[in-house]
Amino acid sequence: MSTEGSDRVAQIVARLGLNPHPERGFFVESYRAPNTVSAPTHAGPRAAGTAIYFLITAAAPATYLHRLLSDEIFHLYEGGPLEILRLYSDGRSDVARLGLDFAAAERPQVVIPAGTWFGTELVAGASHCLVGCTVAPGFEFADFELAQGPELAARYPTVAARIARLSRS
Repeated sequence: MSTEGSDRVAQIVARLGLNPHPERGFFVESYRAPNTVSAPTHAGPRAAGTAIYFLITAAAPATYLHRLLSDEIFHLYEGGPLEILRLYSDGRSDVARLGLDFAAAERPQVVIPAGTWFGTELVAGASHCLVGCTVAPGFEFADFELAQGPELAARYPTVAARIARLSRS
């Protein structure tokens, strides 16, 4: 990562008060709705919605595979592009690209449906990607599941190499 890129990353971490995230990268919760909702998929009431800032950097360019009980929307704020591997419960998979090159099928928002395994990878050459992640019903760590990763490769063989990069050792 260039000195300019690492300086910008340090500035973002400091100014937004980001902390290390368990799936890699840095985050801070920026919003938690005061109203609660109940859903049959969740054990008890949850905030109607939550939002975080999430930063991934070239120093650790991939997150671990994980899934939530809620829908999550990624919003691009700066940097990237960021690729998001989605492993759907019906056996399909795809890679969505969070970015601003619309002609190349990049989009500034990407939705991850509830129950979908996913992980992110910073595109080679990018120093960082700052995103917002909005979750509804709101995020609770009890609704977060981290995969080892290799157990998913047999179910999704066409993306096994990418799964390996997004797996915990």
